[in-house]
Amino acid sequence: MKKRIAIDMDEVMADFIPKHLSLYNQQYNENITVQELHGCTLESLRPDKEDIIKGYIKEPTFFRDLEVMKDCQEVIEELTSSYEVFITTAAMEYPTSFTAKYEWLKEHFPFLSDMNLVFCGNKSIIRADYLIDDNSRHFKTFQGQGVLYTAPHNIHETGQVRVNNWQEVRNYFLK
Repeated sequence: MKKRIAIDMDEVMADFIPKHLSLYNQQYNENITVQELHGCTLESLRPDKEDIIKGYIKEPTFFRDLEVMKDCQEVIEELTSSYEVFITTAAMEYPTSFTAKYEWLKEHFPFLSDMNLVFCGNKSIIRADYLIDDNSRHFKTFQGQGVLYTAPHNIHETGQVRVNNWQEVRNYFLK
């Protein structure tokens, strides 16, 4: 029986930050860079604008045109030959994102079955051997091995198995 890998979507498969920063920078005529987000989020950098910043994500089409992380498609397709692969996105945090996320996944990952797409709120319900996620809070109640995918906000976190890109994901799972 194949082992299971659950993979988060945002900031792991879908490059969320450039669009988020662009919308903010355009609206407020600022020039915040990804490097300025090392160790924090845009909301924590501009707490007085948290509601507006979160509002971008609540737009129904926000997730539809995000860029795919480099090498992600190829590596996930390779992983499917040795593992059961499930995409597990906490879409219920932003329920308006469901359609855009689903369409994005179908466009960029047509080789994945709809039965392997999990739209949830709390990832503790996921039964898998591994969870690749950029947010270590999901590992606290996850029963398998958490694998932290590097993102600016988690750059200073320690104590987790960490991968920095999809080539490292390939090396970790297909050594």
